[in-house]
Amino acid sequence: MFAPKNILVPTDFSKYSDKALKEAIDIAVQYGSKIYLLHVIDQQVQECAIDYCLSYEVVQSLKKESLKTAKENLEKEANRIAKGKKIKVAFDVKTGIPAETILSEQKAKKIDLIVIASHGKTGLLKHFMGSVADKVVKGAKCRVVVVKP
Repeated sequence: MFAPKNILVPTDFSKYSDKALKEAIDIAVQYGSKIYLLHVIDQQVQECAIDYCLSYEVVQSLKKESLKTAKENLEKEANRIAKGKKIKVAFDVKTGIPAETILSEQKAKKIDLIVIASHGKTGLLKHFMGSVADKVVKGAKCRVVVVKP
């Protein structure tokens, strides 16, 4: 029987990610697993729109503020989970390409289960944008639970 010890839960702070986290908590309670919360800040920041561009300083300030806010939000969530359910929770914020960063964390933390949300995009939008969840499923070296909206 599969009993995960280390569960990775990538989050973008959406209602979909919240649903995936609830699933991960249920699994962690059942098997005494540790949860690793991860937020990935996409390294690609759109600096220009049509004929207006942000300055380097503004872009750096936005990145710094985004990192700070993400860490604060993850810390609050981790404390809430750990306190309420007596589960071990670790968290981190990384910058990079989301799917690649998630897969890198899976390897680095010896994750045996990833619980990730699908945003439910279909049709042309999915084909043009790709899906982080799809890329994680294809590249993961462990089991993946995809929580649909």
